[in-house]
Amino acid sequence: MFKIKSKGWWVSFLLLAVLAIFSHCSSSRQEKSLKPEEREFLSTVRYTITSEERRIFLKLPPTERKSFMEEFWKRRDPLPETAINEFKEEYFLRIEQANKLFGEGGKQGWLSDRGRIWITLGPPDHRETYPRGQSFYGFPVEIWHYGFYQIYFIDRFWNGNYQLDPASARQIAEITQVQVSWNQPGGRLFQGSRAMDFEVRMDKTGEGKALIVVSLPYNQIWFKAQQDRLETVIEVSLEIEDAEGKKAGGDSRTVEIAVTPQELKDRFDKTYDLEFQVGVSGRGPFTLKVTVENKTENKKSEKKLKFDF
Repeated sequence: MFKIKSKGWWVSFLLLAVLAIFSHCSSSRQEKSLKPEEREFLSTVRYTITSEERRIFLKLPPTERKSFMEEFWKRRDPLPETAINEFKEEYFLRIEQANKLFGEGGKQGWLSDRGRIWITLGPPDHRETYPRGQSFYGFPVEIWHYGFYQIYFIDRFWNGNYQLDPASARQIAEITQVQVSWNQPGGRLFQGSRAMDFEVRMDKTGEGKALIVVSLPYNQIWFKAQQDRLETVIEVSLEIEDAEGKKAGGDSRTVEIAVTPQELKDRFDKTYDLEFQVGVSGRGPFTLKVTVENKTENKKSEKKLKFDF
């Protein structure tokens, strides 16, 4: 029985290996058929393109690839009503920054481990560099701080090629989860450029009075590490307009939020709630605009909703 199972396992393994080889060869043949600008596009977007998008692009007829490349960036534009594609601008800016910062080590900076993390996660809150190592016999090392996470890059061959430490690599998924996935179409742009998501609830408490509750999920709030604590400043503003577009009420508040790393983990699936007692005047229906700004990362998010008493 053992031999039969072993043989079956090897047959399956060999079959998968053969399929993988043919798949790779097919993909390689498709890439070789690309025009220089199409190959450059595929190389440049390596940190944001999905496997499905890549597969579709390679199978497209040549006449449709230019349209795909244009649509690719449009799908990631967080503010399509503006003339500038903020996602694309930021993406190429980070490539340029990575090339300037991490050009040593025999490869382009944006293709290095540090460049990849710089582009995908953004600049760290704090960056420690030890070009001669942390100890007399240690390797050159860099420590990047994202909130309470620490990412280590080590130059084991003293040639300027800092490689991501395997132990740190396991934290990348957690950091990405905290920041919310930025690389999917419609997803968040880097450190919250799409800004945080939040919920708004309104209840009538009396004639011309309303209770408005703004709930900020802890897993959407971007903090900055300050010694042993994580801190941020959030500003929430409310603007109410009546049916004629005139101001009918409003309020604003700035709050400082400070937690320990353990407290943030405990509250990861909870919300930070702010309550506003607001007077409303004029004739409905009314429009409420709620703007939330994280002062730590200088990013805003807003929501509008219609209501009537």
